[in-house]
Amino acid sequence: MDLIPCPAIALRFGQALPYAIRDAEGKLLVAKGQVLHDSEPVREMIARGVWVRTVETKEYQKALAHKMDTLMHQGAALGEIIKAEAELRPERAGARAELGQQEAWADFLVNAASFLREPRVDDFRPRFQLLHQEALARLQRQPDAVLMLLIFESSLDFHQYSARHALLSLVLADLCGRQLGLAEEEQLALGQAALSMNIAITASQDRLANQSDPAADYQRKELLGHGDRSAELLFALGVRSELWLQTVRLHHEAGPGSLQERSPAERLARLLRRIDSLGAKLSPRRSRQALSAAAALRSVYLDELKQPDEAGAVLVKTLGLYPPGSLVRLANGELGMVFKRGHNVTEPWVASLLGKSGSPLSEPVPRDTRLASQAISSSLAPHEMKLRVNMERLLRL
Repeated sequence: MDLIPCPAIALRFGQALPYAIRDAEGKLLVAKGQVLHDSEPVREMIARGVWVRTVETKEYQKALAHKMDTLMHQGAALGEIIKAEAELRPERAGARAELGQQEAWADFLVNAASFLREPRVDDFRPRFQLLHQEALARLQRQPDAVLMLLIFESSLDFHQYSARHALLSLVLADLCGRQLGLAEEEQLALGQAALSMNIAITASQDRLANQSDPAADYQRKELLGHGDRSAELLFALGVRSELWLQTVRLHHEAGPGSLQERSPAERLARLLRRIDSLGAKLSPRRSRQALSAAAALRSVYLDELKQPDEAGAVLVKTLGLYPPGSLVRLANGELGMVFKRGHNVTEPWVASLLGKSGSPLSEPVPRDTRLASQAISSSLAPHEMKLRVNMERLLRL
């Protein structure tokens, strides 16, 4: 990919981007046509350095030149011509391309991170509702594809940790709630709580994920009681659902025991605590690597007393022991990624990516792990797969 550095002066807050901006490796940060909002995460992203594809900048300059020529031929005033660059939008120039699923999720993540890091009382409820509904709409259209994308990308990248964790928690909460047959009100509150349970410590979580040293005493103190502080912040932002607020407040307090013997808020909080724990184990920080998916799920299957319970069981039943997005080794020696849940928790569909010789395959090859020769022999942690994965190809399976 032919990339060139993009100077900060070329980026304008509050305006749609005329080209996608990327990191030094070409990974999409913000898609073309999206509005660049003035926020601390965006400023930090720009300060780290951003890049653009040469071909996209040429397309933009060509479209801009065409617009200015047209204005001049029409006898436009000088002021109108000077405003041409600021007014040019990719969609008006017919240049906006359809985003792939991976790019669309990357852009969605950037917007979610900005919103959760700096919530505003004047527009919190509509923006939260839009974020919540859009994430669930994507999940309902392609549940396995969304799981694969979120679990795999969460397992590799510790940047925007808090937003990734919130979206993954929402997806897991929605699927588990449906598996349990929760009432509509409880299903809604569980998802809302999953997306917002750490809203009071978003910035702290992101800093901790990005530092190499263990958390200092003052940082650990910042995290104490964050369920209460998140609930208080949500109330200040206009949330009045007591079930939502109580679930957030209790999500680190609900201890072992049957789900059925609890109040609705305690039941949801108990499930959310386990979901929160699983998401953390699947995600790396700069100071530690992520667990394999199977190791993470085994660790949350039992409660604090090392006893099986409903919360752990529903996670394994919903996701399988090898959920979409997890990496595995097959009996035939191939390495691949789970792309679809199977008929039982140990036999998902796998896309082989590396042959038994260790060489990359030209295309992902679907494998039915119910067959003995293609059965899963072990689960791999993300850092054990030495291959740059083409997620768009996997999403087409």
